[in-house]
Amino acid sequence: MDQHRLDNGAAGEALYRPSDDLIVTMALLKDFITARKVARSMLRSRRNRRRVANLMAEHPLPVPGSVSIAVYFADTKVNLYQMRQWYAPLAELSKSFPVAIISRSPSSVLALWDEAPVPTAYLRRVSELEQFVAEQPLKIIFYVNQNAKNFQMFRYGHMWHVFINHGESDKMYMTTNQFKAYDFSLVAGDAALDRLSYKLWDFDVTKKAIPIGRPQADHFAGELPYTPDDRTVVLYAPTWEGDRDAAAYGSVASHGVALTNAVLASDKHRLIYRPHPRSGVVDPEYKRANIAIIAAIAEANETDPSVQHIYDDGKEMGWQLVAADVAITDVSAMVYDRLATGKPLIVTRPLSEQADIDEGGYLGACEWLLADQAGDILSIAERVQFDTEAKERLGYWAERHFGDTTPGAATARFHEAVESLVALWHRHAQLHIGDRPSSEADPFEDDDDDESPSVE
Repeated sequence: MDQHRLDNGAAGEALYRPSDDLIVTMALLKDFITARKVARSMLRSRRNRRRVANLMAEHPLPVPGSVSIAVYFADTKVNLYQMRQWYAPLAELSKSFPVAIISRSPSSVLALWDEAPVPTAYLRRVSELEQFVAEQPLKIIFYVNQNAKNFQMFRYGHMWHVFINHGESDKMYMTTNQFKAYDFSLVAGDAALDRLSYKLWDFDVTKKAIPIGRPQADHFAGELPYTPDDRTVVLYAPTWEGDRDAAAYGSVASHGVALTNAVLASDKHRLIYRPHPRSGVVDPEYKRANIAIIAAIAEANETDPSVQHIYDDGKEMGWQLVAADVAITDVSAMVYDRLATGKPLIVTRPLSEQADIDEGGYLGACEWLLADQAGDILSIAERVQFDTEAKERLGYWAERHFGDTTPGAATARFHEAVESLVALWHRHAQLHIGDRPSSEADPFEDDDDDESPSVE
């Protein structure tokens, strides 16, 4: 009997076990899909390079000796949002110091040439980067992200390498040990200083981190894509799903659909939906939820054009934060961009228990929105808007994260920090004025494309 069961069990397993042919077929299909993606990326990259070559004459490199501050951006177009939020502060800074952007990617430089308010130098090859460094009196290099290719620029020692980030938040990204790679970091305020002091061992916060507030907030403006009326404007600005459990902060799949349906069903509210540009790149379910929200907005507007709900995927960032009566964001830099305005804010609580949340700062006192509360968002938003205790708590944390939020104060602190670093550069230049000239080129560095075609 037992043997009979064993035989039947073995037969059952064989019945449901995939055949070797099926396994091989699935593997080949996966290889084919991957190869097709790579081929498409390579073709797209080649097209971009041809376009760049055709436009080079219209965008010559800055005149030698004309650039003292540069922003190094080695990323492709997909992460250009990190650069865009610095456009207005850089344009203002360029009135006092010659500023340029260094781009290493064809897709990025095409966009930067079209929209950046300061000159962009396209330096795809290492030799071109070396030539630019040799020709320009660079004193400060800014970095807006932790791209691994930043390491190539770190080679040059006769300038300050300064991390300015692309936002303030309590995400794990804000306390990475990579901060130690930079000469200095410009941070938002006291909360950032405390965060770095706690997380990073043997990091001289007093010397290496300079608080400047959020200069972008001085430029939050833009033309509204709707006609203002007596509707309460709700901004929902979620982040992407993340590529690991610890960074799974995105709420589109867990909160977004229920939240959206509740707002769209109201005749007293208007929704501005601004998803992260990378939404759905990892998780198909997340992508489907994002598409469903966009479709629901389109359907609501078609049913009644006067409601003017907004799906916002534009390049301009700022007007949304100022125009919204209530903002709903995930754990991301958007929390702090909104916090800098001092206006009502709700933060979605990630479903993932592994999501790394630092509740030692604002996230320990914020207005959390749980996934099972998303359908009740209108009553929660009303409380956050008008509750006295909630407003006082928000004001306290806005000052703790950004210091003086008076319009223009952060820009003044940003300029003061730059002026201080330039003055420090001149002092060190005098100390080293008699040094023997030496090359900082790396003879072992490949002089090839500084990008992967698969990410173009």
